[in-house]
Amino acid sequence: MVEQSDALLIEASQKEPELFGELFDRHMAEIRRYVHRRVGAKEGDDLTSDVFAAAFKARSKYDTSRHNALPWLYGIAANLISNHRRSEKRQAKAYARVAPETDFDFDQSEAHSRLDAESLRPQVYEALASLRREDRELVLLRAWADLSDREIAEALELPIGTVKSRLHRSLEKVKAALDLPASSDAFGGNVEPANERRSD
Repeated sequence: MVEQSDALLIEASQKEPELFGELFDRHMAEIRRYVHRRVGAKEGDDLTSDVFAAAFKARSKYDTSRHNALPWLYGIAANLISNHRRSEKRQAKAYARVAPETDFDFDQSEAHSRLDAESLRPQVYEALASLRREDRELVLLRAWADLSDREIAEALELPIGTVKSRLHRSLEKVKAALDLPASSDAFGGNVEPANERRSD
């Protein structure tokens, strides 16, 4: 029996909602892994559940021309993580915590295997933290979710050219801060300028 594409599964779940559970089974582990890396294990499971709850609610709006729903799910995860961080900051300010805050939605206790043990030092976090929030999202979707330029564009609903140029600039900035060669694939492979990189 040929496995249905995500798009067909989501479409079928309009009439048979229980079928959406198969989409959860297919992609939950990968989304959960990414969310855990972003917010930590403590809150990661709740946010992962929220991703699929939001996806289920929005399934009627899914573009069925996209057979793979994973970029869509990553996009939902990125939005929820962003909202979570803003809420966390408001709460921190309300309680007047002594610890200084940084605009840095990167869980320092979790690390992707691509950033090897030697590279996991303060400079990595400083380099990522120096990026604008929206540019950091691009880098993490490339490095941790291993999404292509086109998949990142789908996930964040951005033009492909915008993703390519911003991702190239951001990765070059991070690599320069870490004194890595331009050809380094520590953050998910070589990223060429938008006019040089092939279309994914």
